[in-house]
This record gives sequence, structure tokens and C-alpha cells, in this order.
Amino acid sequence: MDSNNARPSSLPRTIGRVFLGAALVFAGITHLTVAREEFQAQVPDFVPLDPDTTVVASGVAEIGLGAALLFGRRRRLVGTVAAGFFTAIFPGNIAQWLHGRDGFGLDTDRKRFVRLFFQPVLVALALWSTRDRRS
Repeated sequence: MDSNNARPSSLPRTIGRVFLGAALVFAGITHLTVAREEFQAQVPDFVPLDPDTTVVASGVAEIGLGAALLFGRRRRLVGTVAAGFFTAIFPGNIAQWLHGRDGFGLDTDRKRFVRLFFQPVLVALALWSTRDRRS
């Protein structure tokens, strides 16, 4: 079997991939609906697009990535793209912390700072859950 299309070879990896895929679909839907303003707090000032346009675009990307993690065949490739996406949006988390922007209950500098440490976990989960044991 082509390693790019290999299915995760363990139940924990499958659970991680399904969890991450479902979380991305859910987050993407909330980008487009109930949490649109909350997500705008994370858009860095240097992004040349309107914050709402950025939130909508990232929501659509999250839904697509989540669906691909749940149902796609090229899981290794999708995991790599998802890890890249999590890396690309990390400056938004940093901007939220640096500028003291509230959102999602992150209403103190400490909470916003602690949140920064979860992004590398998402990157690692995207990569780990889409590889087989040999990768």
C-alpha cells in the first residue's frame, strides 16, 4: 500500500484523526455562524484581508480539512496540510495574546498565553494521527 494513502495502523491514531477531523468541521461551522465575531479577535493586524473575510475563509478551510481527515483517502497528505494550517494560523493566537484581545473565554493574558502551547499539540496530532507506525 502506498504510504501516502496508508490508513493509521492503530486505534489510538484513528481516534486522534477522527477527533481532530470532527473538531475542525465543528470549528469551521462556528467560524461561519455563532462564533464569527469571537474568531475575528484572533486575526492579526498584518493580514491584508478584512477580519470577517479571513474568518470565513479559514472556516471553509477548516471544514474541508476536517472532512478530508474524516473521509479522505490521502490521509498522510491531509495530515501534513492540516499541520501546515495550524502553523499558519498560530500568529493569530500570538496576536490575540500580544494585543490582549478577549475571545472564547480567553479574557486574561495568562489564559491567552497558556493557549499558545496547545497549537503545537494540534500540529503533532495532525501528523501523528495520519501516519502509520512505520512513518
